[in-house]
Amino acid sequence: MDTSELEPSKLGTKEHWDNVYEEELENFSENGDEGEIWFGKRAMNEMVKWVNQHAPPRPDISVLEVGSGNGALLFALAEGRGEACYPARRLLGIDYSEGAVQLAQSVAHSRNLTAITFRVCDFLHEDPPLLADNQKADQNGAWDLILDKGTYDAIALMEKDENGRIPVEGYPIRIAKLLNPGGHFLITSCNFTDFELQSKFITEETGLQYHSRIEHPTISFGGSIGSACSSVAFTKFA
Repeated sequence: MDTSELEPSKLGTKEHWDNVYEEELENFSENGDEGEIWFGKRAMNEMVKWVNQHAPPRPDISVLEVGSGNGALLFALAEGRGEACYPARRLLGIDYSEGAVQLAQSVAHSRNLTAITFRVCDFLHEDPPLLADNQKADQNGAWDLILDKGTYDAIALMEKDENGRIPVEGYPIRIAKLLNPGGHFLITSCNFTDFELQSKFITEETGLQYHSRIEHPTISFGGSIGSACSSVAFTKFA
């Protein structure tokens, strides 16, 4: 599916996500419910396994999650969950919803993972902050690993901007700019197939190349067979 074929939806609005995380923050405060894991625990755990295999933890690794929501994926990396633990101080989650960041920070405190950084950031228009001990002068090539679990999907549902442009079209080059040469970008989507993701992220402008994919369980519906979500990894030319 081409991004221009998608109809704008409330899922592409900041108002929707502010409302979602306001409710989830209230639920966490009242009963400790950490909120929904987008695409489910199985898909998240498969991402964690892929990261451990292809971008194993090291003391100086820099990891950015775009659209980190309640922080579940970064918590899984920091806690190991049957895999190696990533240094919490080297993990950054950004989200354009202040409620999401507040929720992730609250959950981090309850899990004793306050070394993970969560910040409000509109990724399409702002560079995420550098980690405290990052030696880079700016964001160009600052990240060894960038993760996306549903954020590209949500951005693809945004309205066109005042110039008639589709906001999501600027997303791949933003990723490529921030990725360290030789680094990895892993994305999980429920709106786009593996092939469609490759067609969007592998361009002369991005300099990204296909690395691998995660095999998710297949489902059959209406005579067709496919996966509920797609996960594709890219690497940047060194």
